[in-house]
This record gives sequence, C-alpha cells and structure tokens, in this order.
Amino acid sequence: MRSSAPNSSYGYPGHPTGTDMPGLMRAARVLLFVMGGLQLTVGVLVAGLLGGIVANDGGGIADAVAVVGVLLGLGALSIILGTKFATGGGGVRVTTIVYASLMIVACVGGLGLGDGFGLIFTGGPVIGFACSGMILALMATAQAGAWFNRPR
Repeated sequence: MRSSAPNSSYGYPGHPTGTDMPGLMRAARVLLFVMGGLQLTVGVLVAGLLGGIVANDGGGIADAVAVVGVLLGLGALSIILGTKFATGGGGVRVTTIVYASLMIVACVGGLGLGDGFGLIFTGGPVIGFACSGMILALMATAQAGAWFNRPR
C-alpha cells in the first residue's frame, strides 16, 4: 500500500493522513511481538520447570500458577497491543506506554535477583529493559501521537 512519492501519506510533518503506518510505529510493533513471543516462550518453559519442582517437592502449586499466569498474560497483552496498532486509537497508545513502563520497573527489580542464577536473572531483565525502553521512547514521540489520533 505504499506509494512511490516520498512522504505521500502525510499532510504536514508529524500528521499522517494516509494509511501507511510510520516506521517508528512499525518498530514499536515488532518489539511488542518480540517481547510477547519471549514472554510466552519463557512462560511455557517456567511452567514445565515449576511443574516438575512442584511434583517432586510437593510444593505449593498456587505460586507456580501465579508466576506462569503473569508471564503468559503479559505475553498475550504484548501481542494483542501489537496487533491493534493498525486500527487502534489513543487507548492502545496509552496501554502500550503503561505496559512498557511496568516492564521497565519489573526488569529493574529483576536485576536485583541476579545472585548467581545466570542468564535468566541477568540477561532476561537487560533485554526486557532495553526493549521496553525503546517501546516507551517510540510511543512518546509526536509521530506516535499523530498516528494514534488520526481520523479513521
């Protein structure tokens, strides 16, 4: 759906009037899909690990279900937000900003858990912090405001 004329989908700078999603919004969308995929994958892996631990040690299953539920829920939210970028309004932008902010807080908190647990507790929060920070920065641009407030 791209036209051959440069910037043909913009009435004036920062105000989209066409149907082409700006590049910054595409980048944020891709990051949301990446974050969602990683969260769903880690959620499934953690479910398997915690299921084995609970079965062997007879521990409480409520904690395992809570951790897995949060991971799977955040992954699903991330993917849903990414799919709503093309048609969503200001609520999608605000929800994405809140999601990215909460992920930054969770990743900073997760960095404090790195007591020799390796990549899960040091690499995971660093990657999540970087992706969430980029999503937040992209959502705070004027181009994002113009895209999500455009007439439909």
